[in-house]
Amino acid sequence: MSWSEVFVKDLDFHFAIEIIVRTLIMFALILIILRLTGKKGVRQLSIFEVAIIIGFGSAAGDPMFTKDIAIVPSVIVLVTILVLYRLVTWIATKSERFESVLEGEPMYIIEEGRFVLIDKAELTFAKDEFLSEMRQQSIEHLGQVRIAVLETTGNVSFYYYSDEEVKPGMPVLPKPYNLKSKTIGVEGDYACTYCGDVKYINSQTHKCERCGREEWVKAIVTKRLS
Repeated sequence: MSWSEVFVKDLDFHFAIEIIVRTLIMFALILIILRLTGKKGVRQLSIFEVAIIIGFGSAAGDPMFTKDIAIVPSVIVLVTILVLYRLVTWIATKSERFESVLEGEPMYIIEEGRFVLIDKAELTFAKDEFLSEMRQQSIEHLGQVRIAVLETTGNVSFYYYSDEEVKPGMPVLPKPYNLKSKTIGVEGDYACTYCGDVKYINSQTHKCERCGREEWVKAIVTKRLS
């Protein structure tokens, strides 16, 4: 194996300069095109907009370092994608049904301090990922949350109970959550680790009446830190 073939191959000085120029031009065009879409940040992107960004990257990437690909055809592709984006978003503003098909709909994840039972075919997020999102919002247990909605952008909107309304809930911090077990040692309030339903349990084993699971963790009732 020749290291020069791996790192340099047939690259010459003049084409290296051309790559720099091509990259600067295409990068500037990408910034301009993205600015024209009107988006302010990555966290606002929907699935459709992510597809648009991928299209931008594909159209702009090759001309940066490929001799046989000119810049103008790539500019045509970028402008076409921008026009398509503008057209589709305009149609979406006129038709809620079209927007729903294109972007999807918000999904309730938590209601009244418990996970909403969602069909596995509709499940679009990992539980560990969602618990991490809750911890980042200074949420210690489900009993602090009245409603949580997964938005079409991937963000989660939380609506909280007041301190007076907080009730026992499933802990989301790693240490107390990892104490989950199918065997109840001491009677008290326990939360189902699958659906978050809280019950007072005084038996060694207990099946959740809501989801049918048998794994429990000690519920906690701490107030939320603001």
